[in-house]
Amino acid sequence: MRKTWVLSPHSGGSPIPPAVQEETRRRILAYAKKHYSGKYTRIDVRFRGRFCYIDAFVEPYVPRNYRRRKKGEETRGQRIERMRKFPTHLCRLRYFAGFNKWSLAFYSYSHETYEPSFFDTGDDFGTPEEGFETGAVYLR
Repeated sequence: MRKTWVLSPHSGGSPIPPAVQEETRRRILAYAKKHYSGKYTRIDVRFRGRFCYIDAFVEPYVPRNYRRRKKGEETRGQRIERMRKFPTHLCRLRYFAGFNKWSLAFYSYSHETYEPSFFDTGDDFGTPEEGFETGAVYLR
């Protein structure tokens, strides 16, 4: 019996070298600025092992008529300040060094976890910019 090796987009991966991290961060931030300027206040790109996490910070929506219901509850201003500190998780990319490819996991707020996904192109692998574009559904 002959065994066949298959590249799985949602397992394995390679640690991301510092030079690749810097290039990836630069590419993602440039793409976000060009295509989504004004839809976020800050983009956070961080790395851990084989993963690249992309988060966005947005100006929270709090209705103008928001009022405290009970004594001791936060004011509208306090609520806005608290909500500004929480990121919107966009996606997680997994790096495959030998192939110079990335796979994608989309953040599911209903499950509060990263779920394996395809790129908008329908492919298993893509670029950091394509990963950002898929996760940017939360910025539209």
